Amino acid sequence: MKVLVINCGSSSLKYQLIDMENENVLAKGLVERIGIEGSILTHKGKGDKFVLETPMKDHQVAVELVLNALVNKDHGVINDVCEIAAVGHRIVSGGDIYSKSVIVTDEVVENIKECIKLAPLHNPAHIVGINACRTLMPTTPMVVVFDTAFHQTMPEKAYMYALPYEMYTKHSVRRYGAHGTSHKFVSLKAAEMMGKDAKNIKMVTCHLGNGASCSAVVDGKCVDTSMGLTPLEGLVMGTRCGDMDPAIVPYIMKAEGLSPEEMDNLMNKKSGVLGLSGVSSDFRDIEDAAKNGNHRAKLALDVFHYRVRKYIGSYAAAMGGIDCLVFTAGLGENSISSREEICEGLEFLGIKLDKEKNNVRGKAVEVSTEDSRVKIYVIPTNEELMIARDTVELVKNK
Repeated sequence: MKVLVINCGSSSLKYQLIDMENENVLAKGLVERIGIEGSILTHKGKGDKFVLETPMKDHQVAVELVLNALVNKDHGVINDVCEIAAVGHRIVSGGDIYSKSVIVTDEVVENIKECIKLAPLHNPAHIVGINACRTLMPTTPMVVVFDTAFHQTMPEKAYMYALPYEMYTKHSVRRYGAHGTSHKFVSLKAAEMMGKDAKNIKMVTCHLGNGASCSAVVDGKCVDTSMGLTPLEGLVMGTRCGDMDPAIVPYIMKAEGLSPEEMDNLMNKKSGVLGLSGVSSDFRDIEDAAKNGNHRAKLALDVFHYRVRKYIGSYAAAMGGIDCLVFTAGLGENSISSREEICEGLEFLGIKLDKEKNNVRGKAVEVSTEDSRVKIYVIPTNEELMIARDTVELVKNK
């Protein structure tokens, strides 16, 4: 069974075609600047990378060009679009409506629209992508996989904020989390690497990149996560501030004369390690600057590592212990120094990092010492494969 995985942004579209018989990626690509001058498709399938620059007025045109690339005689990988058995769509927020992936129906699309208020930058684009695929592939089953679904197993005490309860009932204000598809994938992979059933493990999964979050996972289910109503809460990130005193918001707005929109932009786009370092939102640039003696760059890294370390400790307390710690995503998979700094001082929890084993990037490996009570793993995430797996399971059982 071949599954096409689609991830639509407001002006972009990422895709992978996966053969689920062996879980091999047959082709993948990226469409950029949809509806903007300079639209471009970059496709990697059979042969050399294929690049097409052509006007794309909307996502339907983009999807059509992707399908054409997949069947092209020179760089395509299938003979006919009919070979695509199903399409899996990534959706950022399903609110508290969906706790698992579902087959696309008109009702499902309407419910995703209801969640636009929780993901105004992402859900509208996802809907456009779904509608484009349904128009071009009307008989092909479609599945939606929600970033928030994995976190829907959190208990009330973990997802509720101490605001007037009406803010929840009237405006759906609660913790939803993000990166759920990634946290689910690596938690299952970690259990496999431990040779245990996920139902018998307490673990903390750290999805660390420009966007970053930690999750506490008990018996294969999320019981807490660091991101909140939006992805702004939690860890310090590339440009997001993460946790802070809520009173800072009106204080800075008054002091700087900022509008709500400008304050939101400051917290989401100008803060995090970018704001602290003044160098970049790219951790590689900041690490280089820190090595060259830039105090603010080192401070940004110290704050980031400290915050992750605090979350690991707090989640170990919340779970009543920890058996496994997982690092994933761009920084978690590739930054040797960050993993070392984060684990420093966590020996009291039984977390002991082997520096020699830790000298690795982008591979699924154990990096804990022989006597570490807690297993530590580096696991490259694969959200597209997780989406494809959910898609196959639902379509086969339809």
